[in-house]
Amino acid sequence: MEDIISQGIIVGIMATGVRLATPFLLAALGEMFTQRSGVFNLGIEGIMMMGAFMGFYVTWHSGDPFLGILAGAIIGGLMGLIMAVVSVTFKAEQGISGIGLFMFGWGLSGLLFRLYVGAITAVEGLRPLRIPGLSDIPFLGAILFEHNWIVYLAYVLVPVTWFVLYRTPWGLKVRAVGTTPEAADTMGVSVDAIRYQCLILGSVMAGLAGAYLTVGQANMFADNITAGRGFIAVALVYFGRWSPLGILAGSLLFSMADSFQLWVQVLGISFPYEMAVVLPYVVTIVALAVSVGRVWTPAMLGRPYERGTRG
Repeated sequence: MEDIISQGIIVGIMATGVRLATPFLLAALGEMFTQRSGVFNLGIEGIMMMGAFMGFYVTWHSGDPFLGILAGAIIGGLMGLIMAVVSVTFKAEQGISGIGLFMFGWGLSGLLFRLYVGAITAVEGLRPLRIPGLSDIPFLGAILFEHNWIVYLAYVLVPVTWFVLYRTPWGLKVRAVGTTPEAADTMGVSVDAIRYQCLILGSVMAGLAGAYLTVGQANMFADNITAGRGFIAVALVYFGRWSPLGILAGSLLFSMADSFQLWVQVLGISFPYEMAVVLPYVVTIVALAVSVGRVWTPAMLGRPYERGTRG
C-alpha cells in the first residue's frame, strides 16, 4: 500500500512540475530570441502581468479561453513593440527601459483589474486534453499526457525554436545580429528590423505565458500573480546558455522544486513551511552560481547598434 501511495505522490509531483514549467518555458524561449539578437529585456514580468490580465478579462467577458489566450499574446506583442521603439530606435539604456516596462505593465494591470473587475473572480479556463493511447501509458501517461494544449505547445516549442535558431536563414541572422551586427549590416541584414522582430516575438510569448497563468492554471487574476516568474525566465536564459534545451532543463529544475514544496504543504509533511516556499528560489540561485564562469554571452547583448561604429 505504501508503495502505491509513494508512486502516486511521485506522479503527482512530476505532473504538477510539468505544468508549472509552462510559463517559464514560454517566456524564457521568447527572451532567448530577444537576447540572441542583442537586446536585454527586463520587462518580461510586466508583459506577463498584462498578458495575464488581458487573458483573464477577455475570457471573463467572452467565455472563450482561446480568445483570452489570443488577447494575452497580442498585448504582449504591443508591449514588445513599445520596448523596441524605446531601446532599438531611440537606443535608450536597455536595463532602464526594461525596468520601466516592467513597472508600467505591473501597475497598469493592477489598475485595470481594480477599475473593471474589482474583486477576485473565477473564469472557466482551459480543460485538460488527454492524448488517446499515450495518456494510458503507466506512470508516464499521467505525468506527460493529461494537460491542456498550452502545456503541450510549450514543450513542442523547444525543438521548434532550436530548429528556427540553428537551421533557418532567419535564425542565422538573429545570431549574427547579436554577435557581430556590423558584419550582418554589411551583408545587407537590417539589424534594427531583426531586433524589432525578436522583441515582438519574445513579448508575444511572454504575454502568452501570462495568459496561461490566469486561463490555463489559476482560472483567476490577482495582483502579482506572476510572482517574479518573468525575472526567473530571464535568469533561465542565462542558466540555459541561450539554448532551448538548456532552458528546458532549467525550467524543469525550478518547476519540480516548486511542485515539491506545494505537495509538502498539501500532504502536511513535517517540514518548515518557510523553507519549502523558498526552496525553488534557492535551487535557481545555486544553479546560476554553479554556471558562472562557464557561460557564453552574445557579444552585443545590451548594447545598441549604430551604423559606422563598433561595439
